Amino acid sequence: MARFPRPARLAGYALLLAFALLYALPFLVQLSTSFKTDPEAASNPLSLLPTAPTTAVFEQLTGSGESGEGVPFMRWLGNSTLVTVVVTLGRVLFDSAAGYALARLHFRGRALLVVFVVAVMAVPGVVLLIPKFLVLNTLGIFDTYTGMIVPLLFDAAGIFIMKQFFESIPKEVEEAARIDGAGVGRIFWYVVLPMSKPALITVTLLSFQGSWNEFTHFLVATQSSDYETLTTGLARFVSGGLGAGTQYPLKLGAALLSTIPVAVLFFCFQRYFIRGANAGSVKE
Repeated sequence: MARFPRPARLAGYALLLAFALLYALPFLVQLSTSFKTDPEAASNPLSLLPTAPTTAVFEQLTGSGESGEGVPFMRWLGNSTLVTVVVTLGRVLFDSAAGYALARLHFRGRALLVVFVVAVMAVPGVVLLIPKFLVLNTLGIFDTYTGMIVPLLFDAAGIFIMKQFFESIPKEVEEAARIDGAGVGRIFWYVVLPMSKPALITVTLLSFQGSWNEFTHFLVATQSSDYETLTTGLARFVSGGLGAGTQYPLKLGAALLSTIPVAVLFFCFQRYFIRGANAGSVKE
């Protein structure tokens, strides 16, 4: 296999490094500003080294009660954690069950359901905002945890990923379990599901990230500040709804804390995520 000359490779690495630094610059500015004071952040917003680093912002945000100069960050964090955990567990269960049904069970209309799942993935979420509000309001679950969680428990992309992975598992494994007397439920739960770790981790990561960063659904599903999550709460805070002044360190510190869980989860399981995302793309 031909290799590029050393100067060309070095130039390519330098170009990649430049693009990496360019994409990382906003995060570095966010991190640096979180340790600045308000005057320093306003006078020198793009400096990467705070003159006098301080953790006052994080002490405000993680304090007890309505901390952070009227910013109820801990309440937002609690709501986001509750909704994310429940939605992630629900999606993993329902998406895997639906994916297995579409991959292995034979019933009338299965092909039509697969087409419907793929079609749902192509529908922009913004066109469903008004119907979502009307349905939630009609069912009496508007501005409740039920209204925040139930519509997010099913995900077309997760169903499709699980279906593709299940189809890549040899049918002989299931047939052997069926000969031993196992039914569909036992085969799914004790045989197929343990073999689907890469796909399950992929769906878990996508579900966690999607529900943690969800904004538009919570915007139309809630009205009271008691149900604000990190996304809706930070949006109101940035727009000036919770105090006067720029408050750049406080805003960027809150945004930084909200990104940490997703970043940590992704970096810990990224190899499983890549493996599961590619599952079923190549068939023997």
